[in-house]
Amino acid sequence: MRRALLFSTAIVRPLPPSRARELRKTSTPAEQALWVLLRDRRLRRLKFRRQTPVSIYCADFYCHALKLIVELDGAVHEAPHQRAHDVNRDSYLRSLGHTVLRFSNDAVLHEPETVLDRIVAEARRLEGAAAGEKAP
Repeated sequence: MRRALLFSTAIVRPLPPSRARELRKTSTPAEQALWVLLRDRRLRRLKFRRQTPVSIYCADFYCHALKLIVELDGAVHEAPHQRAHDVNRDSYLRSLGHTVLRFSNDAVLHEPETVLDRIVAEARRLEGAAAGEKAP
């Protein structure tokens, strides 16, 4: 029994800040477009960070107050192995209490209002859930 427990314990190393910095310097056109809409608390006064470490991963956009992660997916995410990786990644982040929203790069570039509407709807849901937890 003890041996199984040792093998089931994973060592989790946080993502180095240098990797996040590198990703910020090489952002995609869709990431740049969404950042213009989210930065400086432009969306409902919510503070989003761009390409920031969240545990062992780097989130494209992260609102710490709501534990809300927004991920943008390009064509590479359509490959079966990448889809499987994304499912595992999202499951891990959800296990830490985060909410993950995924949008295609095309959606951000061609339907930004729809993307923002979904982010706002999820933010309202999370704010409502947090308010419900605080109520006596």
